[in-house]
Amino acid sequence: MGTGTALAHVTAQPGEAAKGGYAKVAFRVPNERPNASTVQVKVTLPEQFPLSSVRTKPMPGWTTQIERVQIAPVEVDGAQVTQAVRSITWTAQPGTRIGPDEFNEFEATLGALPDNADQLVLPTTQTYDNGEVVSWDAPPPAEGAEEPEHPAPTLKLVDEAEGEHSHGAAVAGQEPSAPTGDDTARWLGGAGLVVGALGLGVGAGALVRSRKAPSGADRSEQAQS
Repeated sequence: MGTGTALAHVTAQPGEAAKGGYAKVAFRVPNERPNASTVQVKVTLPEQFPLSSVRTKPMPGWTTQIERVQIAPVEVDGAQVTQAVRSITWTAQPGTRIGPDEFNEFEATLGALPDNADQLVLPTTQTYDNGEVVSWDAPPPAEGAEEPEHPAPTLKLVDEAEGEHSHGAAVAGQEPSAPTGDDTARWLGGAGLVVGALGLGVGAGALVRSRKAPSGADRSEQAQS
């Protein structure tokens, strides 16, 4: 399968996240049809790995619907969870679409991700304005096998030490946070030490000069001699 065809697949970006953490995922959806436009995208989340926290980023011209279902109680981050998100659907409003030779990205934060799996398969359907529905739902192929025609977007799960999308990871493009009180105290303490050192240096220099300068009696004796 050629590279051009692979680039036309619906994919999950950046493609990997830390096990047991929360991750921002962008579902990249290219329009594959020369004479039709994409007007709906639906991502289905796996039942065997229920995700209780799903938040979507608002997109101008698109409405978002999150479907939640009741599940048997499970413990997530120390809390009991009885609901999980089953699917996320983005639907284009009148006048909005993904046209031919275009793509768009639909962002969501997902969590808590399972810590007992190596990947999260996220089947996705892509609906065109001519009524055609394409299902991106084929599981990842075995190593060395040919890639299916419509592979499902997949999020690779790695140990937290390897991943860059853990609880404390910075969001790309976000400005650094202001110094905390502890950081400020350390800075002021360091500045005080510098000022103190300068004061000691000035005092020591004055003491040396006073010792070297002759007293009044010494100057009189020098003049008489």
